[in-house]
Amino acid sequence: MGGQRGRLISTIERSQAISLIKEASISGARRQKSCEVLGLAIRTLERWEKAEGLIDKRAGTARVPINKLTEEQRNRVLTTANSALYQHLPVSQIVPLLADDGRYIASESTFYRILRAEGQLTHRKSYKPRKHKRPEPHEAHAPNQVWSWDISYLPSEVRGSYFYLYFIMDIYSRKIVGWSVHETESSHHGAALMKQACLDEGVSPDQLVLHSDNGAPMKGVTMLTMLQELGVIPSFSRPSVSDDNPYSEALFKTAKYHHSFPKLGRFSTILDSRIWAEGLVTWYNTTHLHSALKFVTPNQRHTGEDIAIREKRQVVYQLAKIQNPERWSGTIRDWIVHKVATLNPNKKQKDKEVTSEINK
Repeated sequence: MGGQRGRLISTIERSQAISLIKEASISGARRQKSCEVLGLAIRTLERWEKAEGLIDKRAGTARVPINKLTEEQRNRVLTTANSALYQHLPVSQIVPLLADDGRYIASESTFYRILRAEGQLTHRKSYKPRKHKRPEPHEAHAPNQVWSWDISYLPSEVRGSYFYLYFIMDIYSRKIVGWSVHETESSHHGAALMKQACLDEGVSPDQLVLHSDNGAPMKGVTMLTMLQELGVIPSFSRPSVSDDNPYSEALFKTAKYHHSFPKLGRFSTILDSRIWAEGLVTWYNTTHLHSALKFVTPNQRHTGEDIAIREKRQVVYQLAKIQNPERWSGTIRDWIVHKVATLNPNKKQKDKEVTSEINK
């Protein structure tokens, strides 16, 4: 304890000192000498031995940092950070810009500390970031009720140059109802393709919903005007959310993984890409046994032929089980397809689909 005169002494240290001096006194040592060894005055010991003497009632020294900002300087930091010029910027950019302007208000760490204390490390603007709501769910109970469309790149042999593949798909049957390949992405090309697809499928006004992402061709004036003329209801994904347009995403993946896609992944001319796309669409619609449709073709689903095909498969399996029951440990294979195709289902619709699967 010697040399600690100005230091606050804890209750534990005081108790230990009193105990040591008592033990020394019992052994025959004088209290005065014992206090000197511990660096204490006899009066201090006597004070500690009184009631409440173990508690140091001296207030700690209030030390104010030399470089502490005044209230005026602190307010200047907040005013600057929330000004129209800087309110949209992070502190890491504000400080350098102030230096470029010949001004020093505070260090970057001081800016952060003050803004943190004021709860302003997120958004300092008066408005909040825009939240994009999930697209409205759409159900297709038959063909030509809900379509999905998108555009994908087809690399050409000229590096950095592309052709653009346009696909329109019916989500109920998975049939490609319209396609084209162009040298540019354009709202005009999309509008022309949509008009032709509606004519080919005999779509009536107010019959169809068309879903897409937020690309410029999808939201172009020409495309939106055409949809209005055709009586088609537009639907859009949230920005940068590919899961909101899953049917088109899956279709493009199937297309680019098809064995007919160029091995080097590039097309020589736009004519080559159109010939490839035409063959792919024919295969996809008329030959491809789609797993989501319980392995019937999109054309068969689109025309309703799939019902008889799947019923026949059901009968074949039932007879096989009757003839050879020992080969079956459970029920026969399920060939039933959902009667409803849903785009962007909400939680209630997902739960409904799960329940229908369990009850089948």
